[in-house]
Amino acid sequence: MGKLIIVPTPIGNLEDITLRAIRYLKECDLIYAEDTRVTRRLLSHLNIDKRTVAFHSHNEHRILDKCIETIEENEFTVLVSDAGTPGISDPGYLLVHACVSHGIEVECLPGPTAIIPALVASGFTCERFHFEGFLPHKKGRETRIKSISELTCTVVYYESPHRIVKTLTQLQKVLEEDRKACVVREISKIYETYHHGTLSELMTYFTENKPKGELVLIMEGKS
Repeated sequence: MGKLIIVPTPIGNLEDITLRAIRYLKECDLIYAEDTRVTRRLLSHLNIDKRTVAFHSHNEHRILDKCIETIEENEFTVLVSDAGTPGISDPGYLLVHACVSHGIEVECLPGPTAIIPALVASGFTCERFHFEGFLPHKKGRETRIKSISELTCTVVYYESPHRIVKTLTQLQKVLEEDRKACVVREISKIYETYHHGTLSELMTYFTENKPKGELVLIMEGKS
């Protein structure tokens, strides 16, 4: 019986990868990757030559059964996403769920994810927090926003630079304009920045200053 190992990869600085992650990437039989081109660049940087197979949201249902067969045949197989920890707003859940259902051992290494560094550095309480991931693009978006309106814990979102103004606008309409928040950009990269303010202030700022890169939005809970 084989084993699936979830290996988080750097979200920015390539030095963020762990020694154990490097060892597993070297020793595994096969790597399932969200984008094989991205993963090959990382492997090349680490001087690792390993077979990679695409496993992403567009093919995961179609090749799932074959993946399970392959994992069972190998000693151990690695799953990576383009950046961060697979399964956290990235492909991975379906394969992990299938492995558990088939009695295949699954191990997940600790490693990079944008949630925790953004949350800790935001200055909001970390004792309790609610992670929403990405909001739906259209249907169900307002319902999801309303569902967190009464939460007293810190709330964390992932958001794209193209939708951050829309999200801040909708949040301030449903919540309070003076609700404090922090938008973190490009975690672990050269241009990592933190913008603090009320929902209204942040909406104004990003309307006038179009952001680039990956964003994390952290918002304080209801008083």
